Amino acid sequence: MQIYLTTVLITMSNILVTGSGGQLGSEIKEISGAYEYNFFFTDRNSLDITNKNAVENFCLEKCIDVIVNGAAYTAVDNAEDDLVNADAINHLAVKNMARIAKENDIKLIQISTDYVFDGENHKPYTESDKTNPQNIYGKTKLDGEKAMQEINPSNSIIVRTSWSYSSFGANFVKTMLKLGRKKGELGVIFDQIGTPTYTRDLAEALLKILKNESLNLNNNVEIYNFSNEGLCSWYDFAKSIFELSGIDCKVNPIETKDFHTPAKRPHYSLLNKSKIKKKFKITIPYWRDSLKIALQKIDE
Repeated sequence: MQIYLTTVLITMSNILVTGSGGQLGSEIKEISGAYEYNFFFTDRNSLDITNKNAVENFCLEKCIDVIVNGAAYTAVDNAEDDLVNADAINHLAVKNMARIAKENDIKLIQISTDYVFDGENHKPYTESDKTNPQNIYGKTKLDGEKAMQEINPSNSIIVRTSWSYSSFGANFVKTMLKLGRKKGELGVIFDQIGTPTYTRDLAEALLKILKNESLNLNNNVEIYNFSNEGLCSWYDFAKSIFELSGIDCKVNPIETKDFHTPAKRPHYSLLNKSKIKKKFKITIPYWRDSLKIALQKIDE
């Protein structure tokens, strides 16, 4: 009797995660052990994403299959006076990555923002709704989207998200916790409506998407929305942070016009997530449920 042995070659995707010191990169790094991928985490010190040659050489040397671009210029107010750097990171670097991805058959996942919209809608924004950014940050992120779509690397996606927070890095939740424990009373904007996004939920969604074979059927760059479920104002968000943390701090609702910032924010930026849920079979948690989990982790 003859016995035939079949050798099965199992390949592991090599994934480059840029911006590994930020919220998304840090969250992906923390959960990466649960996924059978080879991850390469880089930050601004180890890989300059604005240097096309450096990024391409890295990708070729490490045989990168997927780039998850978590790097971004996210200082919304600072961007108003720092267009050159914001554009270099949010637009030109993405343009270069798209070219690298197309020329070397690499998948590219680009993270974008609800700030590409002007906030004049009265129903949740879909991926196909008209964009009209009101600040430099939103404009440079949209320019990055457009460049990526024009170059059109196959099997690549853009994911727009909103109001991100995490146990890593600086964000609204951490700021409120710090201020709430120091002050007895705070004023927080109540006339800007959106949805907080626990970056851990986004990280898990992105890695699930990579396992979904339907990602390999994209002929054109596709855009998807992702945030937690539900909606609130920044005022509601702050109230929930204090309530769930047991912090006794009075929150007063204030209008945007009474809280001047260099960059204009959209008054309404709720995202419709039907497309990503249907395409990739993703279940998205309610924002307060995720906030409760995040607060427990922050307090560890």
